[in-house]
Amino acid sequence: MRVPDKRDGAQIHRLIEECPPLDLNSQYAYLLLCEHFSDTCVLAQAGDQVLGFISAYEPPSRSDVLFVWQVAVHRQARGRGLGQRMLRTLLQRPHLKHIQYIETTVSPENRASRSLFAALANALQASIDELPLFDRHLFAGHGHDDEPLLRIGPFQASRVLARTDCAAQ
Repeated sequence: MRVPDKRDGAQIHRLIEECPPLDLNSQYAYLLLCEHFSDTCVLAQAGDQVLGFISAYEPPSRSDVLFVWQVAVHRQARGRGLGQRMLRTLLQRPHLKHIQYIETTVSPENRASRSLFAALANALQASIDELPLFDRHLFAGHGHDDEPLLRIGPFQASRVLARTDCAAQ
C-alpha cells in the first residue's frame, strides 16, 4: 500500500471501470486525485497490478473530516479485507492524526460499501449516522440512486486503531 502518483492514473481509471456500481470519472479526474490529493489517497498493488484504490480529501473549512470519495477493490482481491486495510492505512498516516470524522456517500443498495463502513465504525468504536445529502433528482435524470451521507465519528484513529491492531495480533 502506498501513496499514488500521476503515473497511476490510467490504471486507477481501469480499476474503477471494472468495479460497478462505482461511478467512473474521467482519466483527468484520477490524474488530479493522484497529483493534488495523493496524501489522502491509497493505492494497493501486487507487483504491477493495481488491486485497490481509495480516493479521499479533507473538505475545505472542515479540518477534522476526511471525505472518502471512492473505495475500489479489484474482483480478484475481494473478500480478503483489502478495503478495511486501505482505510486503516489512510487513517494511520501521521498527517491525518487530527481527523475525527469520516464522511462518505453510499447508495442504499450498495451493501458491500455499507458493510465496509459499518466495520470501520466498529473498529473505531464510533457511531455511524446517515443523513440525506444528494437526492437522485440532483443527478439530472441519469438514473442515479440517492447518495445519503454516512458520518462516522467522533474518534481518535491513532489511539483506537493501534489498540485494535494489537488485539488482532
